[in-house]
Amino acid sequence: MEKEFIELINNYRALIFKVCNLYCGHPESRKDLFQEVVLQLWKSFPGFRKASANSTWIYRIALNTAISNFRKESKKPEKRPLTLLDLEIPDMLGTAGKEEDLGTLNQAIAKLTEIEKAVIMLYLDEKTYDEISEIIGISNSNVGVRLNRIKNKLSELIKNNYNEY
Repeated sequence: MEKEFIELINNYRALIFKVCNLYCGHPESRKDLFQEVVLQLWKSFPGFRKASANSTWIYRIALNTAISNFRKESKKPEKRPLTLLDLEIPDMLGTAGKEEDLGTLNQAIAKLTEIEKAVIMLYLDEKTYDEISEIIGISNSNVGVRLNRIKNKLSELIKNNYNEY
């Protein structure tokens, strides 16, 4: 059983890291969350009946663990070192590109609620509405409604971000 679990974790390591990156900004917090997710997966592994895909099961455990951790951590004051990104120094060379756009999108996603983050992450991972529904535990129609609202909210956040400069 242990060998099977280790193989499963190694096969889906990137998926777990993706969830950790979405919910934790600081590298040390991501490592802690990764360990917590693996621990929760280990605890629930004996009960995993393989009724759903491995990725669906891992997403569900990882997201639930991340959301629980996020709620716990959000009650504590944030402590982190100051970075260059915090200074928001404009690019004087005007080399705007995909990395900047991705950074802007990530900043906007960071302002979403826990559930909104999970839904958009799964959508960006090209999961179907059925898969998102199964992982999150909401109806297919609710997935569509939430995605539309999230897209509108992200557009508004990004537009407001550009208007601030």
